[in-house]
Amino acid sequence: MTKKILVALTSHDQLGDTGAKTGFWLEELAAPYYEFVDAGFEVTLASPKGGLPPLDPKSNEPDFQTEHTHRFEADAAANSALNSTAKLTDVAAEDFDAIFYPGGHGPMWDLVEDADSIKLIEDFFAAKKPVGSVCHGPIVLVNAKDAEGEYIVKDRKVTGFSNTEEDAVALTNVVPQLLEDTLIARGGIYSKGEDWMSYVQKDGHLITGQNPNSSAAVAQQVIEALS
Repeated sequence: MTKKILVALTSHDQLGDTGAKTGFWLEELAAPYYEFVDAGFEVTLASPKGGLPPLDPKSNEPDFQTEHTHRFEADAAANSALNSTAKLTDVAAEDFDAIFYPGGHGPMWDLVEDADSIKLIEDFFAAKKPVGSVCHGPIVLVNAKDAEGEYIVKDRKVTGFSNTEEDAVALTNVVPQLLEDTLIARGGIYSKGEDWMSYVQKDGHLITGQNPNSSAAVAQQVIEALS
């Protein structure tokens, strides 16, 4: 049986009240996408609104392009999937083996509070299926609870975009909350590596990565958890 991965993307494109655009970060979709596809998995993309999710324009600047982003941009099948993401309300955990959340700043505004997303996470978690997220993606976890009503990050090892990295991109006062602080406030055992270096935490079937450079490593841990 082919393993099926649900990749959930943001539908939010406004970077607070700065007037700038945001969305998902291209490397954080592209690298995991190819880890999954090359491993023989079937990938379904979804988002709160369905259709084409907003790309953070900064993530497609030359400095942030990678072999994965170039491959994705040239891949007709990948672009077709991106142009027609399913609505989160129309997908169910029982149809997939794992769920993965790329970051970008968009999830800080929509997925964090999205009832469909939270239910999916709770369903995957309850079924002991891998729940992966990277960079700002782990914000999607902070309102999800387990069967006992505890936050799923409580007493679990997690990572995500750090306060020092948020400070480095000068968005500390733009984001609605700081990811590191919120994970800690929910009882998560937060740790981080060096800024911008790959760093992953795995606690059971909860798998989180710190920043864009952690994207492939998180996906590899999801694959490992499924094998």
